[in-house]
Amino acid sequence: MRTGPKTPIPRSQRNDVIRDYQEGQIALAEALSLLNGTSQRTADTAPRMTKQRLYALLGDLDALVGLEEVKSTVRQVFAFLYMQERRRQAHLKTEPVVLHMVFTGNPGTGKTTVARLLARLFHECGLLSKGHLVEVERADLVGEYIGHTAQKTREHIKEALGGVLFIDEAYSLARGGEKDFGREAIDCLVKGMEDYRNQFIAIIAGYEDEMEWFLSTNPGLPSRFPIHLKFPDYSVTALLGIARQMAAERQYRFSVEAEAKLRHELQRVRTDTLRSSAFSNARWVRNMLEATIRQHALRLFDASDPSREAMVTLEAADLVWGGAV
Repeated sequence: MRTGPKTPIPRSQRNDVIRDYQEGQIALAEALSLLNGTSQRTADTAPRMTKQRLYALLGDLDALVGLEEVKSTVRQVFAFLYMQERRRQAHLKTEPVVLHMVFTGNPGTGKTTVARLLARLFHECGLLSKGHLVEVERADLVGEYIGHTAQKTREHIKEALGGVLFIDEAYSLARGGEKDFGREAIDCLVKGMEDYRNQFIAIIAGYEDEMEWFLSTNPGLPSRFPIHLKFPDYSVTALLGIARQMAAERQYRFSVEAEAKLRHELQRVRTDTLRSSAFSNARWVRNMLEATIRQHALRLFDASDPSREAMVTLEAADLVWGGAV
């Protein structure tokens, strides 16, 4: 991007700039600068959405364990974005690009992980200027007195510009009734999505039934969140895969006996806790692994000069899940 004297740009280029802004390819400030002739688009600032780049970026999504339905929907989104770019280049009509999303599923099913990954992917293909994730919940948005909620909500929206605003348990904003300040946060969010159109992506998340009810509480919400991703509970096989992956990232592995014991416990705890909707999926695995690594360290602490193999192998005796839920 270069700055300099104002130079009028041809009508065809003006139309391209306006279309790029409407489709979220460039931010408002850049669009105004280009239209005013105070800057020029260079190769570095041109849209970066090539098929080869998208394939490479989606490889990070494919590396996640399970979530096949989520991966399929995300691929549809990126395929749509790619074709909109190709149609724009061919001077064909394009559809509005609205990327605000609803994530539904139980705790620990990967919602925050996917939101963080999407923020980075949208940034790397040129749709978001920063690609960061701002994670909030009701307490971060709702104030204690009149006007406080709008101020807090606007601040978090501005913080999320160029990235993703992720609102966990969003349905709690509508639970307090008509006079609750949570309603004010919803209205402010809807206004912010219009005022800063294409400058950030809002993702609202929570349990499936509660999120369906939440969307019904405000007539302006459903049309503003066209993309819905459903995060199912992980199977035992997927949870084992997550456990192996988390362990490998920390340079540990499970022994054959430890993995067999872990599989048996996963089958038991998943069945028992799903009856009460209390199972936290990958969060349970992470809590279990952290406790197990501490127990493994305690066992080796009492050993004399443990080998490298011993330092990386988690045995059945090391497994701890008393505090994992």
